[in-house]
Amino acid sequence: MNFRKTAPPLREIQNIKWHKNKAHTLHNGIPLYEVNIGTQDILKFDILLNAGRWQESKQLVSRTTARLMREGTTNRSSAEIAETIDFYGGTLRIGSSLDMTSVSLFCLSKHFDRLLELTHEILTSPSFPEKELNNFMQNAKQQLRLESTKSDVLAYRKITEMMFGSHHPYGYNSSVEAYNELTRADLFEHFNTHFHSGNCKIMISGKTTEKTIEKIDSLFGHRFKEGTRRSFEHQPTPEPNKSYEAALPDSVQSAIRIGFPFVGRKHPDYHSFYVLNTLFGGYFGSRLMTNIREDKGYTYGIYSTIDSMLNGSYFYIATETSHKFAGPTEQEILKEIRSFKSTPVSNEELSRCRNYLLGNILSSLDGPINVAGLNKMLILENLDFGYMERLVQKIKTIDQKELMALANKYFDEDTFYRVVIN
Repeated sequence: MNFRKTAPPLREIQNIKWHKNKAHTLHNGIPLYEVNIGTQDILKFDILLNAGRWQESKQLVSRTTARLMREGTTNRSSAEIAETIDFYGGTLRIGSSLDMTSVSLFCLSKHFDRLLELTHEILTSPSFPEKELNNFMQNAKQQLRLESTKSDVLAYRKITEMMFGSHHPYGYNSSVEAYNELTRADLFEHFNTHFHSGNCKIMISGKTTEKTIEKIDSLFGHRFKEGTRRSFEHQPTPEPNKSYEAALPDSVQSAIRIGFPFVGRKHPDYHSFYVLNTLFGGYFGSRLMTNIREDKGYTYGIYSTIDSMLNGSYFYIATETSHKFAGPTEQEILKEIRSFKSTPVSNEELSRCRNYLLGNILSSLDGPINVAGLNKMLILENLDFGYMERLVQKIKTIDQKELMALANKYFDEDTFYRVVIN
């Protein structure tokens, strides 16, 4: 047996093929985006509804409504729903985020019609059984009590509250009191207000046919409640004090979060800062990992990231370390921030980051499930594929001068929010 003795040559990624959506409009006006891709007989159906935290009339109602939708309809119990999905080998997920409620069905093409009918039933006639609601509330409150003993969870909860405000959809934190105030009637109110044709978009990905589109239209184009989308406005109320420290009894680590409100995906600086963030703390070869984990050994993991929502975004750095290294870790974070502002990154460092980012984009285009995930992000934020093409171009062309200017523009320590939970 012959083994390779030298690594294959590195080649720059030149052309990226985008699997673009084919747009349809159902009879009642719901936009449907189709991506016909793949050789396997599988389909992924997604429906995105403007029914997240941003649209709530009561705290935690969006999450609780989404969680309870699978627990029974007017015609089926939770057990019958679960048995049907298992029998046909499908996967059905319903979740609520800060901006949306999303429903995702994944199955073999031959079982799509049956499972889509079940999904339609769940989305049009949930019963929100009192028993299932009580069980969920009990489990959710117990989970909340458990999370309140974790320093990393408390640090994340606190920094978002400081940046957006304790009553803002992006800043409020789940509480036992908020769960106690929820009723079954609140779930019906949220469902009846937001689950309708004027408030959603649909995606279908995989090996699609004309019959696939016709089936979706027959259910969601003709037999889905009609309505008009409502607008909601929430103004952030950031805390004036940007630094917070607290002790957590019996904790063995300090959780550190440092961040600031940031621009959204549509801002001209977003693509450039996306590259800067990756270099700084966005992957295993980043400055933060190389210095604070690999060189200093202060922590097992440290990262920086951009959390982008439809109506706000923020950048933050996160790590957990032993109490005795908390101070030195913060100092090294600030050292790296100042280094980006004063010293250009090396050609080798920038080239490695470029290859990593372009490789990630290629991975996001591998197969119908990954493509569906990328398309969902674009559809959710009302972006076209020019967005991705511009991102690729920026990754390929950004230079050290632009990165340093960007660091000086956004890495202003006076704007940083700082949380340490010991």
